[in-house]
Amino acid sequence: MGLIGEVLMLPFAPVRGSAWAIRQVLQEAERIYYDPSTVRAELARLEEQLEAGEISEEEFDRREDELLDRLETTVRSGDTTGNGT
Repeated sequence: MGLIGEVLMLPFAPVRGSAWAIRQVLQEAERIYYDPSTVRAELARLEEQLEAGEISEEEFDRREDELLDRLETTVRSGDTTGNGT
């Protein structure tokens, strides 16, 4: 973009900066959400809740399926670093 274009777009700089910040936050949230170690920790917590009687078997099955789907998505995407957060 040329100098004139940059000058004309200058009033929109805060919007562009905000959009960039939102994209960065979204990327980090997705990275944490699909992180294998995060999913494994949630599975362990879920099993503890079942054993403690805090959730029903049906609730456990439903939530376990959701977590396993997340883990499968991570494996299919090839991001299996599991560096934890």
